[in-house]
Amino acid sequence: MTEKKERQEGFERGKAVLDAVDGAAGAKVIDALGDISPELGHQIVAWGFGEIYSRPGLEPRDRQLVTLGMLTALGGCEPQLDVHINAALNVGLTPQQIIEAFLHSAVYCGFPRALNATFTAKKVFAERGLLPVA
Repeated sequence: MTEKKERQEGFERGKAVLDAVDGAAGAKVIDALGDISPELGHQIVAWGFGEIYSRPGLEPRDRQLVTLGMLTALGGCEPQLDVHINAALNVGLTPQQIIEAFLHSAVYCGFPRALNATFTAKKVFAERGLLPVA
């Protein structure tokens, strides 16, 4: 198989996973990279989703919990949290579980980062008609 064909197959495998997890939000991120760094977009899809997200070791909902925790810990990742909160909902996490994860993160990441993540979730939940979270 040629390198070009392998590259395309990896992208297609990753695109299927990206679409299943992130839906339109993931596609928007990749499309937004088209005029500045299409290679970064390709790597996110082919490597991030085609190689890592598609591994059998964790269920998609568990991967999203890990991702939400890491983005919260990093801080300053609210645009990525927005995408991954949507993804977490797409793969079966409830708003209550997402908020519980952010509450739990306050112990390890601090209140400012937990607050930023929670307010990002509030925005996503409002957009999806999921407020109030009981």
